[in-house]
Amino acid sequence: MKVLVLYEFPPSPGGLATQGDLLYKGLIEMGIDAHAAHFESEQEKEWYYRWFRPDVVAGVGFWGYSPQIIIHPQSFGLTAVPWLVADGYIANYQDILNKLPLIFVTSHWVKEMYVRDGIREENIEVLPVGCDTAAFSPKSPDDIKITSVREALSIKPDQLMILTIGGDAASKGGQEMMHALALVDKEVPDWRYVCKVWPQDRTILQNSQDFLLARQLGIEKKVIFQTSIISRNFVPYLLGACDIYAAPSRLEGFGMPQVEAGACGKAVISINAMGPKDTLIHGKTALLADIAQEITLRETTLGAEAGFRESKKIVFDKPRVVDYRASIPDIADSLFKLMNNPSLRKQLGNEARKRAVKCFDYHVVAEKFVETVQRKLEIK
Repeated sequence: MKVLVLYEFPPSPGGLATQGDLLYKGLIEMGIDAHAAHFESEQEKEWYYRWFRPDVVAGVGFWGYSPQIIIHPQSFGLTAVPWLVADGYIANYQDILNKLPLIFVTSHWVKEMYVRDGIREENIEVLPVGCDTAAFSPKSPDDIKITSVREALSIKPDQLMILTIGGDAASKGGQEMMHALALVDKEVPDWRYVCKVWPQDRTILQNSQDFLLARQLGIEKKVIFQTSIISRNFVPYLLGACDIYAAPSRLEGFGMPQVEAGACGKAVISINAMGPKDTLIHGKTALLADIAQEITLRETTLGAEAGFRESKKIVFDKPRVVDYRASIPDIADSLFKLMNNPSLRKQLGNEARKRAVKCFDYHVVAEKFVETVQRKLEIK
């Protein structure tokens, strides 16, 4: 089998780039004849099409990437197999997607969203995002690389470090976390809440709003916003430095940092909805808060970013859920239990590590990709 993988190549630290790069790496290590190209590089893609003649062109993205990862390879007579994440709902490209023999999605919830929006269920297969469980592995709290992370954040050895990683903290449930931390503040050991967010225009505004909330809650001295560019090589040590990883996300098609935190042996707090229902097991590998609220839209306007030539207003027959809010009392209860019980943190972390290795290691994901392609497309 010959596979061309299309994603942001060479990879940035972003989630989609990591998703594609680990698939590519896993295929190579399996002995599959594979190459990688940037999904937007028409010249390089065409170069591979002409001399490599891949059996499958696997493109990573969401439905809005259809022109780059589906239509473009099809125009050269090649078989496109997209691996898609969720992005609200599918506003167009239904006809193109429904003609594909195989579509991968990152979780059962993402599959539900695609079926809801008119994509045929029988050709959608769930393929989880891979994790490098060798790099993301438990590390000693005395490791100088771990202590150096905490020292740089001014976190003392006897303080509990709670961590959230995301493009911004609010989308990962950061505001719900701060409300919950304020509730348990006097009932738990000393703590610091670190929000590692990505530097971008929207992050500046969101950080200021989130920090204002921390001030209103009276916990601003315990909340740390870290806005900087970091490499994927640093993330295992950032996760290794925390005591609890928290992401009761508002919208989460998979939850890669949650799996990576589990691979590092960390207890995780999340939401019992969306992608985390695939990746986390309540009471065994994580503690999951129930849904407190569903945010819905009756209409929206999309433009060129979604494949439309001009702005298009879309009115839904039924209001669409666009994101969720986790129960703050549930999060507070999880925090109280984990912050006061080191053995529970260790127990959940150990089980999370086992599950990450068994179900989400990138070798396992690559093997499932190959098996599914061979079975569905009859390609050897």
